[in-house]
Amino acid sequence: MTLPRPARRRARAAGAVVSVATLLALGACAAPEAPAAAGGPGTPAAPTPTSTPTPSPSPSRKPEPPQLLLVTQAARDTLAVVDPTDRRGSAVVDEIAVGAAPWDVAVDEGSRRAYVSTAEGIAVVDLGTRERTDLFPYAHQPDRVAFGEYRRGGLGLAVSPDGGRVHVAVSTGDATFLETLDADSGEVVSSVPVGLRPFDVLVSDDGDEVYTVDHDGFTVTVVDPERERARAIEVAPFGREGGLASFEKPHYAVLDDAGDLLLPYQGRLLARVDPATGVVTTTELTADSHQHGVARADDGTLVIAGNGPFGNAGSGPSIEVVGPDGTDVVLATDRRHETVAVWRGRDGETYGVLAGGYTQQEAWDGATVIPLDAALDGADESYEITIPGRPQAVVPVKEDRP
Repeated sequence: MTLPRPARRRARAAGAVVSVATLLALGACAAPEAPAAAGGPGTPAAPTPTSTPTPSPSPSRKPEPPQLLLVTQAARDTLAVVDPTDRRGSAVVDEIAVGAAPWDVAVDEGSRRAYVSTAEGIAVVDLGTRERTDLFPYAHQPDRVAFGEYRRGGLGLAVSPDGGRVHVAVSTGDATFLETLDADSGEVVSSVPVGLRPFDVLVSDDGDEVYTVDHDGFTVTVVDPERERARAIEVAPFGREGGLASFEKPHYAVLDDAGDLLLPYQGRLLARVDPATGVVTTTELTADSHQHGVARADDGTLVIAGNGPFGNAGSGPSIEVVGPDGTDVVLATDRRHETVAVWRGRDGETYGVLAGGYTQQEAWDGATVIPLDAALDGADESYEITIPGRPQAVVPVKEDRP
């Protein structure tokens, strides 16, 4: 991967920096004020110690279990367990048969289960045994199994915060429904029409609302599954010209700390959707590249996959990293990517992981791993790992094995 000319930062447009920083910081906790340095103005001098205190022993802390990745292999019928530190060959340490053409995956840490949307149903995976334990059928079950982004069956998927419900967007070809299933029995407890082909599904922090990112509808649909009610919010900052052939459509989103959705568009705008009011505001991005996946780190840093000059975007493939202070760095890449996840390495560093299973041409069997702190400093320390089977969706998962 090569750096652009050089890595572009938001410092060239100070006003834009402030607006992006404000956008990303909404809902975030302020850092505590640092104490004044000893000997500063108005600060009394510290007394001279008469003896060296014996430090109390630090309590022993059990180390966090390492994180692996779960990756759907869209050209196969498997879910890959991936070690993103393995650069020697294939980074896949295990494969779990889940069902044809898996699209999305979500993890419930409480039950140690993963749920995968496939063309056949929702696969339930026991993360301890790494086996599929169930395959829940959809209420709108496909009449045939196919592969690719236009196939029928499950697309975006999410699990409720309490682990009791699984929400999945199910396409019939002509229509799409958000189906909500009981996570234990697999019973479909509600089914609500939403916009066409939702690539992504998200759940509010309290679990009361579900959001579908309707790729072919130019909308985000806000769903109340309990009451089976839905309302669509148009998110089309560049208009709807071109209809289904348009490149200026929504793909994926993340929720910020205030509960709003952030959606990148064409490396030119970041749309912020308030699901309560339906108000959509935008701020500038600088990649100028047709963007798909986005992920958000705990500190608010965004990682966005750009796929080249399509529609009104004119630049090549890239990875755009936007820091919580508004710093915006664009790293050029020869690869196209679909989805993005944030992974914490064994070294304690935070990385973006971008899956190579781009839905159009030039998909590749691997993922790009990029250290976020280095990227925000303008350094490209990314590397590639091999994942066969057209890797589509990526989520981190704690490894519970020694």
